[in-house]
Amino acid sequence: MADLFTVLTPREAWATLEPHLHPIGRTEVTATTDALGRVLAEDTHAPADLPHFARSAMDGYAVRAEDTHGATEGLPAYLKVAGEVLMGRPASVRLSLGEAALIHTGGMLPEQADAVVMVENTRSVDATMIEVVRPVAKGENVIQIGEDIAKGELLLPRRSVLRPQDIGSLLSLGVTKVSVFQKVKVALIPTGDELVPPETEPGPGQIRNTSAFALAALAAKAGAIPIVMDIARDNYESLKATAQKALELADMVVVSAGSSVSTRDLTARVIDSLGKPGVLVHGVSLRPGKPTILASVGRKPVFGLPGNPASAMITFGVFVTPAIHRLSGCRQPPQRFSVKARLTRNIPSAAGREDYVPVKIEERDGELHAEPIFGKSNLLFAMIQADGLAKVPLDKGGMMAGEWVEISLF
Repeated sequence: MADLFTVLTPREAWATLEPHLHPIGRTEVTATTDALGRVLAEDTHAPADLPHFARSAMDGYAVRAEDTHGATEGLPAYLKVAGEVLMGRPASVRLSLGEAALIHTGGMLPEQADAVVMVENTRSVDATMIEVVRPVAKGENVIQIGEDIAKGELLLPRRSVLRPQDIGSLLSLGVTKVSVFQKVKVALIPTGDELVPPETEPGPGQIRNTSAFALAALAAKAGAIPIVMDIARDNYESLKATAQKALELADMVVVSAGSSVSTRDLTARVIDSLGKPGVLVHGVSLRPGKPTILASVGRKPVFGLPGNPASAMITFGVFVTPAIHRLSGCRQPPQRFSVKARLTRNIPSAAGREDYVPVKIEERDGELHAEPIFGKSNLLFAMIQADGLAKVPLDKGGMMAGEWVEISLF
C-alpha cells in the first residue's frame, strides 16, 4: 500500500498509474451509422476505388483538352454542344472532334473527354455552340478513378476513434458494419451517510446524491458505459461490499466522496483489501483534488475522488477520462477543445501545485477574455456558470490579470 497522502505532481501520479492501464480488448460488430466515437478493432481497407468513375469537379463542359489549346478572350475556341451528362446516369454523350458536353459537379465524364472547362470560362453563342475563352490541360477539373482513395488502400488504422468524416468515408465505400472495441464500463460508487437519491426530498443534514450522476455523464461523454452503484455508507463493510460488486460489473471503479480528510483512510483501506497492487497514489499536487487516490486491483483501475462536486469533476477530467481512453484502446485520445484568453483578474496559486479554475469567456475588442469564477470546491453551480477551466501550471505561483492563459472548454 502506498504511503497515505504522499503528494505527487499530476504528471508523476499519471506516470505511476499508466503502467497499470490495459486495453480491455473485447470487440463487437456495430452498424457504421452507430459507430461515432467508437474505437476500431481492426485496420479498415478500401474495398473499392473512390470514385469508381471519372467525374467532374465543377459545373461546366466536358471537353477534349486539345480542343481548347490556345483559347483566349480575343480568340476563343468554338465547340459544338453535343448534349448533356445527366446526374446519376452513365455518360451516354459521345464527343467528336470540336465537341463539348454540358456537365454538372459530380457528373460522369464521357469516355472521350479528358478535362472540364468551368462554366465561367465559356460564353454561349447559341443553343448548340459555346466559346471557350481559357484553355484547360488534360485532367483539369476532373476527379479521377481512385483519386480519393484506391482499392486496397488503408482507410483507417486499428484503434482509430471514429469521427463524423470517418463515418461518411466508410459509408461512401459501402462499409456498413465495423468491428470496434466494446465500451469501457465504469462503476461509480457514491459514498456518505448524508446522501439520499436525487428523487428523495432531503431531510435535515442530508443532501441529494448528484455528484455520482455528474461523473456518470462525464464517463458517457468519454465514450464509456457508466454504472451508478447504490450509495455506500461511511463504514468499511458497506463500502467494501459495494466496491467488490462494482469490480465484478465494470472495467473501472470510481469512488466519489471517498477521499476527503475524514474518509480517505477508509477508502484506501478498502481498496487495498480488494487485491494487488492496491493504492498507488494517495495525494496529488492539484487544486482542487489534492486527496485523490489512484489505484489498481488486478488489471482494473480504481479511483478515489474528492467528495466536493466541482473537485470530483475536475479530477475526473485529469485522470479518469484519459484512463477511459487508454482502456478503450484508442491510438490517439480525442483532444479537448481549448482557446487562449486574457485573464481579467489575478489567480493566486503556489509553485509546485497545478491549479484549475473555472472561467467565463467573453469577447472584447476582438480578443477573448477569461473571468475567473472563484468559489469553494463544493459549489457545483460555479461549474454551471463556467465555459471552461483555466490551468495554472506547476511552475507558476499564480497568474496576473492581462496574462494569456489556456482554457480547456467544456
